[in-house]
Amino acid sequence: MAEPLYNDARIASFYDLENRWAPDFDLCTALADGAGSVLDLGCGTGELAAALAPGRRVVGVDPAPAMLAIAASRPGGGAVTWIEGDARKLSLGGTFELVLLTGHAFQVFLTEADQLAVLKTIRDHLAPGGQFIFDTRNAALQPWEHWQKNDRKRLTHPELGPVTIWTETTFDAARSVARYVKHFHIESTGQTLSAPSEIRFDDQPHIADVLARSGLAPTRWLGDWYGTDWRPDSPEIIPVGTLG
Repeated sequence: MAEPLYNDARIASFYDLENRWAPDFDLCTALADGAGSVLDLGCGTGELAAALAPGRRVVGVDPAPAMLAIAASRPGGGAVTWIEGDARKLSLGGTFELVLLTGHAFQVFLTEADQLAVLKTIRDHLAPGGQFIFDTRNAALQPWEHWQKNDRKRLTHPELGPVTIWTETTFDAARSVARYVKHFHIESTGQTLSAPSEIRFDDQPHIADVLARSGLAPTRWLGDWYGTDWRPDSPEIIPVGTLG
């Protein structure tokens, strides 16, 4: 399912302004060392997939055509196979030594059935001896409470100039889902672009349960992208593992 937030090519063009190379890419690059093939689910604008492509087979999958258009046109993008697809229903007929689902993409799967479906995709595409990694924010810290208070920022778009970005968030406790609307105000034109999104929050025991039911076996739980072991107060829940 394509996130409404990035269905619009104009809004997709803001993604790389907010999401630059960060510790998650560093850790994934280290995991890819020695891997001859990588599947990047929810690859977005493809920065990580393109960086991993030299010397190995890399496939990037995303449901949003606007994001894939940016991915294909970026430096190194020609070395990656880009596929428009839903990670819950993907069947590529092959396996990979490393399967990634980063950028909190796991959280866009709002039901347990959706989570189990995407984890099955990871299992079905993971080679024996290969590794998977994904991330989700730790629900115990209630991070959505801080988004509206601290989220307004001003960035410079390479074509549109200064842009102010902010988020309005509500939380549905019954579903454990945050619904937010992201706004992009373009100062040069006075235009404001807006798009909604929903993401789910879970605790570590739930993630451990759906992994076990999906035939995946975590070998390590990280609490951040610097490689720190997971604790109940960690900001992230990041399982790294293999086939069960």
